Amino acid sequence: MKDEIWRRDEIESPCVKLCTIHPEERICVGCARTIEEIAGWSRMTPEARRAVMAELPERAPRLTRRRGGHAGRTGG
Repeated sequence: MKDEIWRRDEIESPCVKLCTIHPEERICVGCARTIEEIAGWSRMTPEARRAVMAELPERAPRLTRRRGGHAGRTGG
């Protein structure tokens, strides 16, 4: 008897393993998904996941505004 290799189809994911939620935008700085999208990802249909992934490029620019130094500490 020959053993067959167990295989599964991996779920498409935009995760890049930089999992940190931006405190103001409330989206992941790595993949730009919301906490709710991340939590429900494995239960979403492939179509729903693709719809979210299509929106991600529009969200990413919201994370590029970084403020450091005095302005970052004081908000001004």
